[in-house]
Amino acid sequence: MRAILFDRFGGTEVLHEADVEIPQPGPGQVRVRVRAAGLNALDGKIRSGAMESMFSTPLPAIPGAELAGVVDALGAGVQDVQVGDEVFGWSDTGSYAEYALATAVVPKPAGLDWTDAVALPVAAETAERVLDLLGVTAGETVLMHGAAGAVGTLAVQLATARGARVIATAGAANQDYLTSLGATATVYGEGLVERVRALAPEGVDAVFDLAGKGALEDSITLRSGTERIVTIADFRARQLGVTFSSGGRERTAALLAGLAALAESAAVGKVVTTVTAYPLDQAAAAQDASDAGHGRGKLVLTVA
Repeated sequence: MRAILFDRFGGTEVLHEADVEIPQPGPGQVRVRVRAAGLNALDGKIRSGAMESMFSTPLPAIPGAELAGVVDALGAGVQDVQVGDEVFGWSDTGSYAEYALATAVVPKPAGLDWTDAVALPVAAETAERVLDLLGVTAGETVLMHGAAGAVGTLAVQLATARGARVIATAGAANQDYLTSLGATATVYGEGLVERVRALAPEGVDAVFDLAGKGALEDSITLRSGTERIVTIADFRARQLGVTFSSGGRERTAALLAGLAALAESAAVGKVVTTVTAYPLDQAAAAQDASDAGHGRGKLVLTVA
């Protein structure tokens, strides 16, 4: 099968296409003919070697945590899905490939296309987890830094569905996009504290940092302390006394089923808008775009 892999750490130039053996499912696993693979910022951090101090990645490695596709083989003990089922979930073996193994998959909702479905596992789980950590409730004001990406797109909609007001930052090109999701949009950068105070004179109740680009100091100023600030992107969090959330809940089929129901609910009107769907052989270009940031919604790889 065709797969994208890297056998050394570095920039996107280390990604290359290779012919590798089709994996065989073990007990509890299914093999999925991949139709779409999700890209996440973590993919680039793993590829660069930046995550080696936190967890080791054996090389060579196939990137990609999220997949959507068609089940084509079952391991021993699998009963919840059948060969031919359209599913989405988390990959055990890397999803930048024509085939991947998975333990946690559920049927893809009929109303979602492949790119919508593959956008759910990481982004929806992360958005819900952080909103729960922050304890966001109706009537509160939440500031979200860098909210135009995949996680932010869902977090804005989910916080709004809880009855909260969202002030969301992004670049100038994404202001109308954030407004369409239900947020009060503003640009990031110098003068942010003053802009947010003008938009919320009564203050902000919680801060969700998705940007990881120096927004924590402003957040601490706006909150008059570090309480109810969570970042998923700024590794300086600990030294500043801010909560860093990096580990999700256990990747189970039950969690995926909840995310599928969430996507079909009134709480999420757009799911995630895909900026660009890249073919598998353009994985390096897709990761370049992901590494650069400033994107809108979700980046995916499509596999014919």
